[in-house]
Amino acid sequence: MNKLTIIGNLTREPELRKLPDGTPVCNFTVAVNRKKTQNNQNPGADYFNVTAWRQLGEICAKFLEKGKKACVIGRVSVRTYETQDGKHGANLEVLAEEVEFISPRISDATTPEEPAPVDASGMAIVETDDLPF
Repeated sequence: MNKLTIIGNLTREPELRKLPDGTPVCNFTVAVNRKKTQNNQNPGADYFNVTAWRQLGEICAKFLEKGKKACVIGRVSVRTYETQDGKHGANLEVLAEEVEFISPRISDATTPEEPAPVDASGMAIVETDDLPF
């Protein structure tokens, strides 16, 4: 079984392009922080190149942006290549099957400095006109 789950932040804006046959493909990179240990104060991160195809790619390009947190589930693919000077190399790539947007979406009416109003129980007050259904 080849299935990988990563949760991290996008390091750059997603890039959406279309193949000559019109198939959409979106590429982005996700940085996943390494677990801290006692001796390792700054453990760094691992960077994963992600490719999302067709409708999933279009959705990722529309709603993801640099710095946002996302969960990507997919399979790992290895692409090998040869440079002009004859050296061989390989790139690992995650072929996304599912992408969950974890960062909250900020609406036009609410800014980070101005949180949504809440009732006495702490629940957000939502106008029925704001509901998507």
